[in-house]
Amino acid sequence: MKSAVFFGKHDLRVVDSPVPHVAADEVLIHVMACGVCGTDVHIFQGDEGAAKTTPPTILGHEFSGVVTRVGEQVTEFKVGDRVCVDPNDMCGHCYYCRGGQGHFCQNMVGIGTTVNGGFAQYVAVRAKQVYRLAGGTTFAQGAMSEPVACCLHGIDLCRIVPSSRVLVIGGGMIGLIMLQLAKLAGAHQVALLEPVEQKRAMAQQLGADLCIDPLHENVPERLRQEGFFPISTVIECAGLPGTMAQAVELASNKATVMLFGLTKPDDTFPLKPFTVFQKELTITASFINPYTMQRGWTSSTPGKSTSHPWCATQYRWTTLPTCYPTRLCGRGASIWWTRTYSRRRPHRTSKISRMKGVSQLRRLPGDFFVRRAHAAVKTAYTDTAPVA
Repeated sequence: MKSAVFFGKHDLRVVDSPVPHVAADEVLIHVMACGVCGTDVHIFQGDEGAAKTTPPTILGHEFSGVVTRVGEQVTEFKVGDRVCVDPNDMCGHCYYCRGGQGHFCQNMVGIGTTVNGGFAQYVAVRAKQVYRLAGGTTFAQGAMSEPVACCLHGIDLCRIVPSSRVLVIGGGMIGLIMLQLAKLAGAHQVALLEPVEQKRAMAQQLGADLCIDPLHENVPERLRQEGFFPISTVIECAGLPGTMAQAVELASNKATVMLFGLTKPDDTFPLKPFTVFQKELTITASFINPYTMQRGWTSSTPGKSTSHPWCATQYRWTTLPTCYPTRLCGRGASIWWTRTYSRRRPHRTSKISRMKGVSQLRRLPGDFFVRRAHAAVKTAYTDTAPVA
């Protein structure tokens, strides 16, 4: 099978790998869609994500697909089932698991981080990690179940009530999900700080009450003009030290500041303890998706607001490594990687040991095409070849 393997910093290659063996309690999934998370980008850059990744590893933890084989002990799934996966496999018997804090499991298996994941045509996972997709759910929506589940954990920690005014910083995919979940949680008003015009437009379509360009507008003054006060919750989704400091600055008295964005491991930002004291702030963060995957899967089904199609561009699957310079360029555009089944000879992709830039993304001949839509905020690929 084809797979995109992480061999080290700035070294992601599409190579041939053996189809995984299926254990008695596992299912084999033919991957149809897989998101490129910010964690994947951090790993590609040589940083640590939610877990330590040891090369060579097939990345990809936001994925959906079709069951093609089931282990002898599996009774709840059958060949042909359309499914998505919770990539965080908890042991269930360590101190944290037995204490109801399984996301800190001391024996956690991370599909796509500590073991091979969804940047491949096939992946084997334990059946207990698998969720069957509803009939009308697309594979793209199914792949988004995991990031939605992570956002749900963050929203739970924000303590949003019907009178809350929520400020979201960063209108990428995660910021837009947070915006919608805050509305669903009952927030009175939700505002977004985002410099990219297309993302602000999308946020307005998704229900934002106020969108501000922080690069060209005076944010505190605009908030005052619009009567957006007090701000009871600030959700930082950009993962930058500057925006985290801004989140603390903009929070009103007694507010919760959720630092949801993932920074580099060594990043710091200045924090004045006196400000925290004076405002009586609660500053918190959110780690992965403990016990929220079922809710994330439900929120990503048709008719739910968080299942918005974040697809903007499609490219051939085997060029997956070239998505990373685009994901890193700061334009916030979304890419869906698509391979339409064809009898043509597969296009060969050589090793890309050093990312050159977005110029590597080019129109491909034959069955493979490029389709552009409005700017969005997620990167992924799909593989629509027949099920083996």
